[in-house]
Amino acid sequence: MVEAIDQVTGGATTARYHVRFQLRPGDDLADRAAGLAKMCFENDVAEVVLLLGAEEAYTGHLAGAEQERWYAATAQAHDVLTGSGISVSLNPWVTVGHADRGRANRLGFAPMVSPTGQVAAAQASFACPVWRDWLYSHYGRFARLGFRVLWIEDDFRFHNHAPLDWGGGFEPLMMERLSRLAGEELVREEVVAAVTAPGRPHPWRALLQHVWRTAQLEVAEGLAEVVRENSAGRSQLGLMSSVPAAHSVEGRDWDALYGALSIGGRVTQRPHFAPYADTPARQLTASVWALEVQRSLRPGYVACEPEIENWPHTTWAKSDTQTWSEMVTAQLSGADALMLNVHPSSAGRAQEYPRIDRLLSRARPALDWVARLRPEQSASLGVGLPWRPDTASRLRTVEGSLGELEADPAATAEFLLGYGVPVTAEQGPVQALFGRAVDAFGDEELRAMLHGGLLLDGVSAHLLAERGFAGLLGIRAAQVHAREATVPPGPYATERILGDTDEGAHLSVDVQPALARLEPAPGAEVVTDVLTPDGTYWGAGRCHYVNELGGRVAVLAATAPARLARSDRGQRLLHASVRFLEGGRSWLPLVDGAPHLIPHLSRTGDLIRLAIANGSADPAHPRIALPASPDAVRATLLAPLAAPAPAPTTQATGLLELEPALPHRGWLVLEWRTASGWSPVRSPSPLS
Repeated sequence: MVEAIDQVTGGATTARYHVRFQLRPGDDLADRAAGLAKMCFENDVAEVVLLLGAEEAYTGHLAGAEQERWYAATAQAHDVLTGSGISVSLNPWVTVGHADRGRANRLGFAPMVSPTGQVAAAQASFACPVWRDWLYSHYGRFARLGFRVLWIEDDFRFHNHAPLDWGGGFEPLMMERLSRLAGEELVREEVVAAVTAPGRPHPWRALLQHVWRTAQLEVAEGLAEVVRENSAGRSQLGLMSSVPAAHSVEGRDWDALYGALSIGGRVTQRPHFAPYADTPARQLTASVWALEVQRSLRPGYVACEPEIENWPHTTWAKSDTQTWSEMVTAQLSGADALMLNVHPSSAGRAQEYPRIDRLLSRARPALDWVARLRPEQSASLGVGLPWRPDTASRLRTVEGSLGELEADPAATAEFLLGYGVPVTAEQGPVQALFGRAVDAFGDEELRAMLHGGLLLDGVSAHLLAERGFAGLLGIRAAQVHAREATVPPGPYATERILGDTDEGAHLSVDVQPALARLEPAPGAEVVTDVLTPDGTYWGAGRCHYVNELGGRVAVLAATAPARLARSDRGQRLLHASVRFLEGGRSWLPLVDGAPHLIPHLSRTGDLIRLAIANGSADPAHPRIALPASPDAVRATLLAPLAAPAPAPTTQATGLLELEPALPHRGWLVLEWRTASGWSPVRSPSPLS
């Protein structure tokens, strides 16, 4: 069996290192570039991504003699590196600009304006014709040098432009465009009030997003044209992007944007997925989900080069162990290359950082092993987390702010992954829909979800009940009460388990920001109930229900499940709900055995691969509940910065357990073949 698995996973593929590095102009540039080439050769780095006037070297949008200096330096560095057999891409530091940071607008650009009227000092409006001319000239000139990729920085966005509140896009030029589209003269104040007004979306929200989206697409098409012409088709563009939910507020159309940026059917994405500095390992849940959701937004022709973040750089900011674990996470997601942002942007010579050399060398065995699995050819599996890129155009607001329009399943993924439940951005027989994202789906789409297994939180249950679906959820009502609300019989405090091995045990809901008071309908199984501090019944805590469509629904009263106090009992409750939602046709492997064991499940043909990261600081012995016992399972242990090693496991009564300990931030990779005819897909009608 192991030999058969090798036939599928074997190959000559290796992980690709692309190192981001800044070579400032100077008389010794050729020597510094040669030293960088030597570092690349010694560490099997395939490409250097040259930063251009970045971070501390950023004086403002480059022009005149200053641009000439950088152009000459970049051309010289390009020649030295390519002459040494190193591929070279270019990372111009700004499009509209990241942040002011004391810089000034030196070229007469129309500045960005925030929702409240703040005016940027050094950041341009996407609608500014002077800025567009500069951008096309800037990229066009550097494209003549023949870089593999010219990157578009992640400042190519409307949100997050410090010191502006929220961001820009409310400039007079944008308001003029919006006025033409609306057929009446509009001003910023009334537009902001309308698009953020509590309740259902005002028509101007969609119009404003159309204006923003169109302006961005115009610039993208212009960039693709000048790069294509000036590079004679040799170069392509790369898009650095931010969190998809934030781009949803901007009205981003991912397919249209990739199409506009495409040159000869090629374009690359750098998805943001990891934190800048050290964080607890359990936060790998966010990285796993960020890579998964962005994979689902990429057309097949778009390459993926996740950035391994480290700022303000070196192990003083992020440990080698964390960096390694994020590199493996990205490689498991199917990355075509890893963009390594690990050297300081102010670094002079690459050879001054031997510890980075050791990191790259020690990380390679595990990364090459993962690359040979060909994860880019796999399909992800797990509990489906439905999300639409146009969610922000459909959300009802409560408080009335642009930030309130951000809604995605990131917290849902954190809740499930942290409890050992795999997730996917694709449709699955079991799905989870939490929070206000319900607003993004039409009635027919929601009904299709209710044909299968559906996990809901208190907010989504409340919104579905409002829309007339209560009868399919197994509840009569799900009114949401805030933590500080005064409602009889008193404040909610604990969740009491009814039945099963944990009967009578209590879990805390005391710090939930709000709770839905669930009133179960006849036929619903109440799994837990909610009590006040003195033990008085407050409402149902969790319910299971089989509806008239044949679907199965599990409802949680919690409105922020990811913020529930975690425990073994909480994990058992969730796993039991997942098994209920599978409806007697269990297929998902579920992981327990220690806190924060984070799974990533995929399939290539009949080969199933389950990778599990240890998100705890303590060593762990993962235990996996396998619905169908495979004939053989190959287990490989990836310990941080060590070579992959076969790992012994024990298997009995549908449980598989790792014998050696899985270290902090280590990964366990399990592979097995499925039984004939195995499929995770239900028969109910798919989402329309």
